[in-house]
Amino acid sequence: MELLMGNQRGELSVMQMFPWFGMLKTQKDEATLMAEARYEEFRQQRNVLLYQVKETYFQLQQLENTIAITKANLEILKSLEELAIIRYQGGNTADAVSSVSTAVRRPTRGAQNASDDGMGMGGSTASGAPAMGQSSSSSSAMSSMGSAGGSGKLTDVLRLQVQIKALESDLQQLEVDKRPLQVRFNQLLGRDKNEWIALDSQLESQKAYGWEVEMLEQLLLSNPMLLMLEKEGLAYQKQAEMAKLEGRPMVGLGLNYMVFSFRPESGMVGHQDDMFYMPAGMGNNMVMGMATVSLPIYRKKYKAMQAESKLYWEANERQKEDLQRNLETEFETILASIKDADRKVRLLEEQIELTEQTLELSVTAYATEGSSFEEILSIQRELLDFRLNLLNTKIDREIQFARVETLVGI
Repeated sequence: MELLMGNQRGELSVMQMFPWFGMLKTQKDEATLMAEARYEEFRQQRNVLLYQVKETYFQLQQLENTIAITKANLEILKSLEELAIIRYQGGNTADAVSSVSTAVRRPTRGAQNASDDGMGMGGSTASGAPAMGQSSSSSSAMSSMGSAGGSGKLTDVLRLQVQIKALESDLQQLEVDKRPLQVRFNQLLGRDKNEWIALDSQLESQKAYGWEVEMLEQLLLSNPMLLMLEKEGLAYQKQAEMAKLEGRPMVGLGLNYMVFSFRPESGMVGHQDDMFYMPAGMGNNMVMGMATVSLPIYRKKYKAMQAESKLYWEANERQKEDLQRNLETEFETILASIKDADRKVRLLEEQIELTEQTLELSVTAYATEGSSFEEILSIQRELLDFRLNLLNTKIDREIQFARVETLVGI
């Protein structure tokens, strides 16, 4: 442009707009709350991963204890096989009966307290003392046993051998099933799939009395999903404040710098005495301060933004209330399962103790009186089922505890 100051060659303007008071702090608070909500979402995913690790670990414990129980049952069957062979041959059955009693009692002491193998599982050497509660008559009968006179049946031996072969096959399959769980556990931890895993044989949970009340209170305070919804609700409130502040005026401050050059053909003015002069300031650059105010006249946009944020917040509140009710319901369901498992554990422990005594008495009667061998096999199968049910119940209880910890966010 050709101005009095000369020819304009360029122009540079710098303008900074300033929002209404409190806008920047509100934006900062909203961004912080949304970041905290995303962090709680991350915590939820982390807790799910931890639950998968615990669940896989308990499954490994279950498999290892199943192998231990199966081996103990196999030892019982081999002891019974030895007894049946001796009785069939007419030999002295006293040592064989004592061996059966030792094999029957060993899982009770070994499976709970053993840790002699590499995986933390195994059996300890059981003593040959009579089982607790065993009647004195059975002890005297065992001490008086001698030759059975060859009154046993060869079919008893053969039936035992069939069951022994089946158990040995089951043990081989259990060893095969262990490999996928080991690989999954190591991969969940980001380790090499062949890395060794140390398993604890103890399955007893140490929970203080009244833990459920404390857990429920903590659940409503620290559940990641509840905290995430709470942070999002606060962020929606901040968004409503931002929409309100965006409807306020904005002020801008800046500088304008213009570059001029000298223009002689229009800058020389003649006078009657033929003298020439140049206007002051010709060709000088110019710096000018600027200020601007932005007035949001069309306000429906900002009112709609406020209404949208309010609706999001109300939906968030309903979602949070629904999640809280679902969490309380799920917690009570898990708590009922844990209490049911505790009851079953006590029942199965009593049943196992009584079944062990019954099996020992039946073995003694078989060795001395030639009672039904079918009854011994039936009791032995019941004992195996009780022990496996006890193991499965304890593992299920531990998994339920892990679910509670996942809900709470521990």
